[in-house]
Amino acid sequence: MTTATATATAHANIALVKYWGKRDAERMLPATSSLSLTLDAFLTTTTVTLAEGGTAPGSEHTATLDGGALTGGQLAKVQRFLDLVRGLDGVEPSLAARPAHVTSLNTVPTGAGLASSASGFAALAGAAAAAYGLDLAPRDLSRLARRGSGSASRSIFGDFVVWHAGDLADPERGDLTSYAEPVPAAADLDVAMAVVVLNAGPKSIGSREAMARTVATSPYFPAWVEHTEADVAEAEAAIAAGDLERLGDLAEASAMRMHATMLAARPAVRYLAPASLEVLDAVAALRAAGTGAWATMDAGPNVKVLCARADLETVTAVLADGGRRRVLPALPGPGMVVERQARP
Repeated sequence: MTTATATATAHANIALVKYWGKRDAERMLPATSSLSLTLDAFLTTTTVTLAEGGTAPGSEHTATLDGGALTGGQLAKVQRFLDLVRGLDGVEPSLAARPAHVTSLNTVPTGAGLASSASGFAALAGAAAAAYGLDLAPRDLSRLARRGSGSASRSIFGDFVVWHAGDLADPERGDLTSYAEPVPAAADLDVAMAVVVLNAGPKSIGSREAMARTVATSPYFPAWVEHTEADVAEAEAAIAAGDLERLGDLAEASAMRMHATMLAARPAVRYLAPASLEVLDAVAALRAAGTGAWATMDAGPNVKVLCARADLETVTAVLADGGRRRVLPALPGPGMVVERQARP
């Protein structure tokens, strides 16, 4: 018997038109479509190795992240995902019986609202599928990654990516039709992003819990859903036309609407911090001074700023404020890459 091993590298993505809220938590089906930009600066490298022998599915899988063993809920989430992979059609019974060990290295601060789950589960999907002998098309890998983390469906691809909400009426059909794919961009749309890291520690409330609370209690959530689908279509048109200003305006509006929707939940979900508001003011001042810059925020206090590549150095310097803030420059990143090997 051989020990199958595969390694995948996936990059984090930042949603420009946001995904916030699920209509089916088990299948990880979103309430709306979304659109993102994959970044080169943040990535996860994951190796999945199948051990000799095997027992019943579940608890025998093991995993480490940045050298530390995963335990509790984090490990359980990985174990459930690995069991999903080895239960897929096309996995040979001899491979399905073998537990996996996962080793992940992250350049993304985990749990800080910097899309670590996106790169993490995209890399896990690619490595696990390959280790268990599957050769999935990119669309199917996107659907698989979605089952670990919704935003991971987008990290299968590089540059601009749209994640389709899928069929809203039929959950089974929705599972088949909810996937991500690349968005064609105008040749002269040369973008970058400055990531302002205000707090790299874990969030006070996880995204899944915060989403569920927002969906259940925020009176603004139906309006959020209604506007988001139109925003995705408009963002795709802006990307095709090479219209950075239009895309930036949409991205900033989407982020502010998402946070307004969360603030209206009971109890309120508040990721905005005083330091976040300072950065938002600095971005507005950049625009007023003639530099195109537009802010977006996810589930955390950190601020990401979309701009033209030619303006990235200026934007980064202004937001760093003489070294008072940590700002990481990023460019569009590549799609996921998988390497397979089998050793005796």
